[in-house]
Amino acid sequence: MSAGKASTSETAATGQIDLAEQATDGLLGPNPFVGLRAEDVVTSFRAIGEQAIQHPMLVVEQEAALIRELIAVMAGQSELAPPKVDKRFGDQAWQENPFYRMVLQGYLAWTNALQQFVDRSALDDRTKSRARFAVSLMTDALAPTNTLFGNPAALRKTWEDRGQNLVNGFKNLVDDINSNGGLPSQVDKKAFAVGGNLALSPGKVVFRNPILELIQYSPTTDTVYERPHLIVPPEINKFYVFDLSPGKSMVEYMVAHGLQMFAVSWRNPTAEHRNWGMDAYVAALREAIAAVRDITGSPDLIVHAACSGAMTAAALAGHLAASGDTSIHAMVMMVAVLGQTSDGTLSLFATDETTAAAKLKSQTAGVLDGMEMNRIFAWLRPNDLVWNYWVNNYLLGNAPPAFDILYWSNDATRLPAALHSEILDMFTDNRLVRPGAMKVLGNPIDLSKVTCDKMFVAGTTDHITPWKGVYDSARAFGGKTDFILSSSGHIQSLINPPSSKKAKYFLNPQLGPSADDWLRLATTESGSWWSLWQTWSSERSGGKREAPTTLGSERLKPIGPAPGSYVLEP
Repeated sequence: MSAGKASTSETAATGQIDLAEQATDGLLGPNPFVGLRAEDVVTSFRAIGEQAIQHPMLVVEQEAALIRELIAVMAGQSELAPPKVDKRFGDQAWQENPFYRMVLQGYLAWTNALQQFVDRSALDDRTKSRARFAVSLMTDALAPTNTLFGNPAALRKTWEDRGQNLVNGFKNLVDDINSNGGLPSQVDKKAFAVGGNLALSPGKVVFRNPILELIQYSPTTDTVYERPHLIVPPEINKFYVFDLSPGKSMVEYMVAHGLQMFAVSWRNPTAEHRNWGMDAYVAALREAIAAVRDITGSPDLIVHAACSGAMTAAALAGHLAASGDTSIHAMVMMVAVLGQTSDGTLSLFATDETTAAAKLKSQTAGVLDGMEMNRIFAWLRPNDLVWNYWVNNYLLGNAPPAFDILYWSNDATRLPAALHSEILDMFTDNRLVRPGAMKVLGNPIDLSKVTCDKMFVAGTTDHITPWKGVYDSARAFGGKTDFILSSSGHIQSLINPPSSKKAKYFLNPQLGPSADDWLRLATTESGSWWSLWQTWSSERSGGKREAPTTLGSERLKPIGPAPGSYVLEP
């Protein structure tokens, strides 16, 4: 075969790493709560068709431009090339083999023509953006790389393996139809086990209520800081993203620096818990805080929260501020968008109609299913989360990668209908960030009254909680707020250990009204933000004392070992 020079055995490992990196550039966040309906995509195509009927000359002009470009392609005179970030066409055959180069440039010609027609149409900006997304769904699905004979790497491997890759691919397809809702699997789930090779930090469950378990982690230093720390994870994912695997564990890192760490592990709700709303979750957190104070003897603590967990932590902080309760000494808010943002694909489809439909669906079922959220998100980034795995699993016949972050992302949970509805209201009406627009446990919330020190962390390439939305959320609070912008996506903003060689982040102590101005004046720091996070946290953790030799307290005896039982519930 002359499709390319590199053998499949030489590139297999690199391909698996690329798959994982592309998928983890942005993982599940709060935006999919709204949903992406097929009828919304169809409506976008209908709008494009209406433009073609109303503006026939525009159609003729684009057809003429396409024909001219296709003639140039066939004559070998086209200069069309995919963006460097498009890894679908990384195989050398796309540049060196005349046939594949012609296929590639022909594909680019007609996809460009469709997008240019949308760009030149008379559609309003919002409808135009929806139409661009709808067109991209179609053109991504019809990419030559998704077919055996249009993918030189797949064709080469078929020749080398004498077709065994296709046999393996068919088995993978059958497995995914039976067990993964028909989508290509993103991860080899057999390679991981919570408590086996994930969530390994030693500790004990020291408190449990119907909504959460509280884990206290064992100290690894002779002395510890007096003020404890409580991790509040997203409700839409399991807590062990903070304790992923050795070397990637945020818990492990902080414990090693003498911090007393506790973590909430949310229960995975079922339809019988449909009425659990923000009040229930905040009340459960208040009980967890009381348990931490009882165990450590500290009058207050530092909260570290992420994504939807940060929304709950913000609601809790607002409630405590309204009550005059100073139990929270400081807060770290990671990838936290607390209100509506115009950035991101799903904001294009977040209308009154789609929001009402999303609420009705979860109210009928009692919960919003995590697998459904994962499915929606996959179609927001189909090249990274669908078609890459289509090629890897079915055409190349490879097993999906064994990657811990992807396992965690696919370990889906559910949201009770009441909380889902309230979070939608927070996004669509900005209830959490508008003073007095929302009540929690009877108290009106005004985040400007939350004046404890805060650190906000965002990612430059985060598609789910866009960094400018995180920046706007940070400015809703009172008091001193530090903002860190990490050069990474949604999940890599969390899993960013010092061992990361490419890590860098941006700092600017002045939190002005413009996110763009903040970035323009920010300094660039090399390395992981974890070191700054640890220093910031330690400085606010009080003095040091001898590390406890046992976990729990006289009143709160350990219930069982970490990672607990709630995290293992299906």
